Formats: sequence, structure tokens, C-alpha cells
Amino acid sequence: MSFARVRALVVVGLLAVIALVFVVVAVVRDSQGNAGTTAGCPEGWPLADLTLRERKDVKINVFNATDRPGLAHTVGDEFRNRQFQVAKTGNEKKQVDSVAVLRFGPKGVGSAHLLQAYFLGDAVEGYDAKRADDTVDVVLGNNFQQLATTTEVNQSLGDSGPAKAPPNSCPSPPAK
Repeated sequence: MSFARVRALVVVGLLAVIALVFVVVAVVRDSQGNAGTTAGCPEGWPLADLTLRERKDVKINVFNATDRPGLAHTVGDEFRNRQFQVAKTGNEKKQVDSVAVLRFGPKGVGSAHLLQAYFLGDAVEGYDAKRADDTVDVVLGNNFQQLATTTEVNQSLGDSGPAKAPPNSCPSPPAK
């Protein structure tokens, strides 16, 4: 073996050892070991379920907060046709001027994120940390015109990115 070949093998071996040392140091000093877990969650904060649900698994109540009669029933039927589980429809006493209000608790964060896409991100979110169920209340407001099409929903979901934990809550660890 020539001297040049031995020298090349020594240099390549030395570079491999240096690379291995850098990898080991990076893994040992990794400060994101608890990312996505509840390790840093303050005491008493609820765990928000950020899982994006399929439509068939989303439970909703639809309420009409406008002066248009039958709106909650009509929109409830539209949601049923899109395979949502509509539990109740009815009227709200107080009118709402926005497109819609989505009321939900920690277990309904992922469902509310999906429903937000049906209003193209224009629905006001009404997060209640004390709410124990995973049902989302959809309160239709005076500015509501129609639900988004499937294409618009998909684009809205892509634009909005993944669901985020509401203020004063922590993301729940992903299901295994």
C-alpha cells in the first residue's frame, strides 16, 4: 500500500471519528427531549387534545343566533350530510354579529380546528377550559352565508396548519 493511500485512509478515519463525536455530543445535550409531552405543563392546566378528527367522529350542536328562522336546522342538516354527528339544533337567545362562534373545551380542540375550516377561519373561538366533553357548539351569526366546499375546507386546513393548544392549556401527548 502506498504512503498516499495510507494517509487518505487515516484522514477519512479521523473525519469519521470526529463526526461520531459530534453526533454523540448533540444527542446527549439535546434540550428538546420533552417536546410534545406534558413535562413542562404548569399544575392545573388542562391537556388539549389537538388530534384532527375525521368528520364522522366530530360531535356538534348547531345554534342559530340570527333572526333567520330555521337556520340552525338547515345548517345542521348540511353538517349531517357531510357525516358530522349533530346532536342538537336550536336557537340562541343573544344574537352574534360574526360569521360563527365555536364553543369547545380541551377535548374538542382538534374538532374545533376542523370546523374552523368550514367557516374559512372566520369563526370566533370560544374556548372554555372547564368544559369536560368533546362536543363543539357551532353558534351561527349574522354574517354567516354558507359552509365552505370540500376544496375550500382542504385549502383552509392546509393554510392554517396543525391545531394549536389554546392559551393556558398544554398539548396532550400523542396517542401511541
